[in-house]
Amino acid sequence: MADPRIPDDLYYSEQDEWARSEGERVTVGITDYAQQQLGDVVFVELPAVGTRLERGAAFGVIESVKAVSDLYAPVAGEVIAVNGALATRPELVNEDCYGEGWMLAVRAEGNATAGLLDATAYARYVAERA
Repeated sequence: MADPRIPDDLYYSEQDEWARSEGERVTVGITDYAQQQLGDVVFVELPAVGTRLERGAAFGVIESVKAVSDLYAPVAGEVIAVNGALATRPELVNEDCYGEGWMLAVRAEGNATAGLLDATAYARYVAERA
C-alpha cells in the first residue's frame, strides 16, 4: 500500500474522516488512508440535507469490495450539502478523496475543529496503526 496523502490544510478524526473548515461551512470526507484500507468503493449512503449530525456519531455507510463501514461525523451541525455524484460514481472516493470524492458539507456549531487532529498528529496516528 502506498503512503497515504495527508494534506496540511485539513483536520482529521481518529475514525479517518477529514474536515475542511471554511468559516461555518465544513466539508467532510474520508482520508486517503481510509480509502486505501477499504479498497474499491462500490456504494456510499449519505444523510439528507437538513439532517443534524452529532460529532462522533455515525452519519452514513460506505461499502467496498472488502467491507461495509460506518461513516462518523468529525463535527456537529446541520448537513447543508451532499455529494450527489457519489450515488452513481462511488469510485470518486478512491480517485479523489480530498476533492471530487467529498461526502457532505455541514453548517458547523461552535469551534468545529476543536479536538480534531492536524496533519502531523494524524500522520503519527496512522503510522502507529500500520
